[in-house]
This record gives sequence, structure tokens and C-alpha cells, in this order.
Amino acid sequence: MRIEPSKDRRWYATAFPVPTMLASTWNPELVEKVGRAIGEEAREYGVDIFLAPGVNIHRHPLCGRNFEYFSEDPLLSGLLAAAYVKGVQSAGVGATPKHFAANEQETNRVIIDTVVSERALREIYLKPFEIIVKEAKPWAVMSAYNKLNGKYCPQNEWLLTKVLREEWGFDGIVMTDWGAGDNPVEQIKAGNDLIMPGSDQIVARLLDAMKKGELSETELDRSVLRILRVAQRSLSYKGYKYSNQPDLEAHALLAYEAAAEGIVLLKNNGALPLREGSRVAVFGTGQIETLKGGMGSGHTHPKHVVTILEGLRERLKVDEELSSVYEKYVLEKRGGEFLERLYYEEAYPEPLPQDIVSEEQVVKFAERNEAAVVVITRVSGEGWDRKLEKGDFYLSDSERRLVEMVSKQFRAKNKPVVVVLNICGPVEVASWRDLVDAILLVWLPGQEAGRVVADALVGRINPSGKLPTTFPKDWHDVPVAKSSECYPGFPPENPKMVKYCEGVYVGYRFYDTFGVEPAYEFGFGLSYTKFEYRNLTVEKVDSKVKVAFEVVNVGDYPGKEVAQVYVKAPKDKLDKPFQELKAFKKTRLLKPGESERIELTIDIKDLASFDESEGVWLVEKGTYEVRVGASSKNIKLTETFTVENDIKFKP
Repeated sequence: MRIEPSKDRRWYATAFPVPTMLASTWNPELVEKVGRAIGEEAREYGVDIFLAPGVNIHRHPLCGRNFEYFSEDPLLSGLLAAAYVKGVQSAGVGATPKHFAANEQETNRVIIDTVVSERALREIYLKPFEIIVKEAKPWAVMSAYNKLNGKYCPQNEWLLTKVLREEWGFDGIVMTDWGAGDNPVEQIKAGNDLIMPGSDQIVARLLDAMKKGELSETELDRSVLRILRVAQRSLSYKGYKYSNQPDLEAHALLAYEAAAEGIVLLKNNGALPLREGSRVAVFGTGQIETLKGGMGSGHTHPKHVVTILEGLRERLKVDEELSSVYEKYVLEKRGGEFLERLYYEEAYPEPLPQDIVSEEQVVKFAERNEAAVVVITRVSGEGWDRKLEKGDFYLSDSERRLVEMVSKQFRAKNKPVVVVLNICGPVEVASWRDLVDAILLVWLPGQEAGRVVADALVGRINPSGKLPTTFPKDWHDVPVAKSSECYPGFPPENPKMVKYCEGVYVGYRFYDTFGVEPAYEFGFGLSYTKFEYRNLTVEKVDSKVKVAFEVVNVGDYPGKEVAQVYVKAPKDKLDKPFQELKAFKKTRLLKPGESERIELTIDIKDLASFDESEGVWLVEKGTYEVRVGASSKNIKLTETFTVENDIKFKP
């Protein structure tokens, strides 16, 4: 949450981990607690409706707002966002899932026409919103800037009325994004109730349309009544006396907990955990200009931010000579008020060169330290997409030289090199990961960043996060990379239209189906301990499939595991992805030798694909394979069940 400061006061709000990191927890109960805390802060600052969460899909790694969104998978996105909405609204504050729908890029977002099949829409891009509406009952939904198959989303009656209200039963208000669309009359008629931010000109246009018979009083009253009904639910209407004093201390602890469960250990050749109190050399300006979150609407104004350097100083003996080099460098290049502007004024200039130490200096640091930690950062934000170039999706030349220098000198002395990725989204890792011994992905972890990083490095936190989005080996492996029509759109220099060429084959659905090897697959994440999966049973009872199995900690550290259930469906009339996520569960903290019995239920209807030829959902008859594992590729147990006859049902 963010409230812009006034001349004489700052309205501090907790900087929680970004939604992508919340999704990496795979823990709906924890995400609901975060939502509750955000709702409480909004409530105590007199805010009635919170304009989040964003639930668009990670269609590709370059979307500038991916950090605000949860996942490439609609089920994971929907269930975690629904938990978030439930949490916010349990505090008496309305939530607003956005951007409805198919808004997966920032490039020309206000005019772009997203051309996408109805099947891909319903199975991938609308599905998270459907889950949220049915499970969490949000007060509001925000329609997107873009056009959808030729019609602006806030003017799309099929989207806002037929699907959202008539099929899903949504009973709240629909608002536009700020300045979205080009016809306020069409917006009201389509089912968009609140035009934001509004203007006298829009009011005059609506009144004129009523006089001319272009807009009926009934249509206008429909939107007014919806707005009034939501207003009656608000705390302001009920006379709540807000305090301006949310419990920021308690929420700081929760921010730490959420980040701790969202850290993903991508690589570990025995380098981690480090011995607490050991001497480490920390490289990279990110230790000082640590990123808590992204830019734009997702920016926050917390009371404090713990940098990575500050956090490491609490748990390790940091080589202060080296870190002072980076501190002085950032101060010289950025100015004394830079961190203040970075954390509170949404300022982020061009990245600095990272190889500011010589190889001779690195030799010296390698001699006297037990390990190296290299911090790499990436930020993105509203209004721009990331770039397919060095310094963004790829390492910059200076980052590459730094990693190579540190790797050469520390490994020559049999000392480990650890990379900390403080990033907004996937970067290319395949070309350099063999140069390092461990990679710790901390995303944009919020205000407690440094503490969480330090505690994960020394083992106070055992990483239990799993990837909610695929890390491709290279850009050309990404499904949208095959044509500029697929991204950024056509014409590529100033796109007006983008075609979702990949259909339903988004993320792991593409990589698994077509045998494209990613750098790190969906659902991947290592731990300092080891888990085994045992005793799978699958039972079909009427319209439900009951899945049960055991997860056992067979390693040496206490830890949590995210057990994932995928289903491989038969292919007859409809082509389908190789497998799809259908259920998941994060275990409690299991001590070495402890086990937990996981029991999950899948509704048969949730196995359906959308048949465009008949306009129905279709569960095809045949043999279905239940695949239980630690990631989309690391499948531990399998079993089958049979659907005897085709099952069809209307949306």
C-alpha cells in the first residue's frame, strides 16, 4: 500500500514482498495474513477500497509489472490472489483485482489490441479472476487499458457483463484504470460503473448521451446503485474512526516471515548455509542500493528498509574495506539523498557499473575471506517493459566481468561464491551459473530485505520457496519470441496489436509439452534438507478425485516442502498441454525424520478444457495421470484414474 506524503507528514506503510515473491511461498494462509495486514493499514489510514492485487499472467519475462503479478499459472495466481483479497476484506476494506483482462505488457498498454482465442482467455487469462470472484467475492474489479479482440476492456460488454456478472456472479463495481478507454457512454453500457479519475467533461458527455437517447436512465441508475451498495459496505459509511496508527511493528515481523518463505534457492553445491560469523566479501552496489520493490503503482513508503549490507553485518563478518569501496562509489555517483529517493520518491536512475574493483584487489579479498557474496539487482515498473539486452534480461558486461573475476580468485582458493539475485523477474542464468557455487533468488523482498537475505545465507532460514514462473535458458526459448507479432506486437516499432500466438501453451505448459529445457522449471526450489514422497493413493469418488501421499524430511535440517499435483489429461478432440497444475500444499515445518500426510481434492470439472467449437467446457473421457512432485519436472509419484464418459458444461 502507498499513500503519498503531504508537506508535513509521511504516511508510512509496510513494504511487504512483491506478489511474485508471495507466490513463491505457495502458502495461501500466509498470503491471507499479508492481505489482512495490508487491509488493516488501509483501514487505519481511512482508505475504503484498496486498488490491488494485480493478477495478470506472467506470459513472458519482460513485462514491466510482472513483479506486481503472481505467476504464469492461473491456478496458483487465482488461489493466492483470492487469499490476498480475503485477507484485505477481512479488515473491512474492499479489494480490487486488476487488470481485467489480458494486460500482459506495458508497451503501448493504453492502445494495444490483445488478440487472443476464447480458449486461451478462459483457461489462462480469465481463470485467476474467476477463482477470485467465486472464492473471495471482491468489492471491485478494475478493467484494463488494452483492447481485447478489438474492443477496449472497459467498453467490452462480453467481458464485463456476460462473463464477469452473468457467468461468475460478480456483484461489486467495475472501475476503469486511470483514463482508460475512449467512450464513457460505451463504458457505462458495457457494465463499467466507475470511470476513473473522472472529469466534468465525462459527466457532461454522459448527460448529453441521456438527452439524445444514447444512454438510458436505467443503464445509468444500474451503475449508480452498484456504487452505492459498495459505499454502504465501507467503513466511512459506517462511521469508523480511523487512528492513523497502524501496527507497523507487527507488520514488519510479518513482512519478514513472508519474505522468508518466498526465498528460492536455485543452486547450492554445498556452499550454503554459511557459518554464522564467518568472514565474507560482498561485491556489487546492490548491497547498498538494495531493492525492496518495484516502481509505479507498486511502489511503497515504508518506515525503514534494511539493506543487504546492513543485514549481513548482523550475521557475518563483512569485509568492511571492500564494502566501503561500494558505499563511497554509490555516494559519489548517486548523491547523499539517493536511498531516501529510492525508497520514498520512486527514483531509480541507470544502473551503475559493477566491476569497480581490480583483479588484484579481488585476489586480496579472496585470501582473507571465507566466501564471496555477489549481489545482482534488477528493477522494473509501471509504464515500461524490461529490455532484451545486457543489463536487464542478460548480465551487463560489468556484471559478467565481476562474476568471472570473483569466481576465478575465490575458487582458486576453494572458497565458495554465492550470487544473490535481488530482481524483479527472471534473468538469463544458464551462461554464468557454472561460475558460482550457489544462487539465492530473493526477488524484491520488501523492507526486511537485508535481514531475510542474511538469515537465509547462514541457515536461520531454510529456503522453502518454489518458482511461480519459469526461468528460460535464453530468450529464444520463450514461446512469444518466435515473432514480433507475439511480442511486443505489430508493427514492432510502435505496436497497435499483439497476438497471443502460443494459445494455452504459456510458461511450463509450453516447455513441458514441446520439450524445451528451461534453466529452472516452474515449481523449482532447493532446500538445505531433503524430502521424500511416499504412498500415493488416488481415488475417484463421484465428481471428485481424492489424492493423498506423505512427505518425509529425510535430511539434516528442519524445513518446509511445497508438494505439487499435476494432471496429465488424455488427448482426443482437443489438444492439451502435457500436464497442468491442479493442486498444491505446503507442509508445516518438518524436523528431520518427521512426515506429513497430504490430502487434496480435485473437482472433476477443474480438469476441463474449453471447446470453442461448441462454446462449452469439456472433460474428455479416458485415462488421467496424477503426477505428484517437487516441481513440474521433478515428479516423484504417479497414479491414474479413469473418466468413463465425456462431461460437458456451459461457462
